[in-house]
Amino acid sequence: MTEEEYDHGRSQAIAQLEAIRSMVAALDAGSESDQETALQTIQEDPLSIEVRSGWTPINELRESLVPAEYNIVLCTGGPAVRIIGELHEEGGVPCSAVLEYQDWGTLWTNLWVGPEDAEALLRYANCFCFEY
Repeated sequence: MTEEEYDHGRSQAIAQLEAIRSMVAALDAGSESDQETALQTIQEDPLSIEVRSGWTPINELRESLVPAEYNIVLCTGGPAVRIIGELHEEGGVPCSAVLEYQDWGTLWTNLWVGPEDAEALLRYANCFCFEY
């Protein structure tokens, strides 16, 4: 495989997924103290966490602006990796999680994962509070 054929974005996304698998597995292992350490590790992992709301009537902005989607940035530059998903209307709890990657000059691309990895991504996302 030549350098031009190598997909740096996909490679970085796979590395991030492996790290997420490990961090989520640590949530279930060991003592309560170990689990708290694992949670703290996850919460310190992202570069940024963002939310955005859905369409809201302008006359209701102050009363009803509610986060509808989230974006967890894991790394930036070339390549960049993020987890995006939707939030339940009540409670701001993630109900979906998709791992995306991009490299210089490429669009965001989903890294297709199996059910176990999809669950790990959702558990990872659920370690953050999206309410305000």
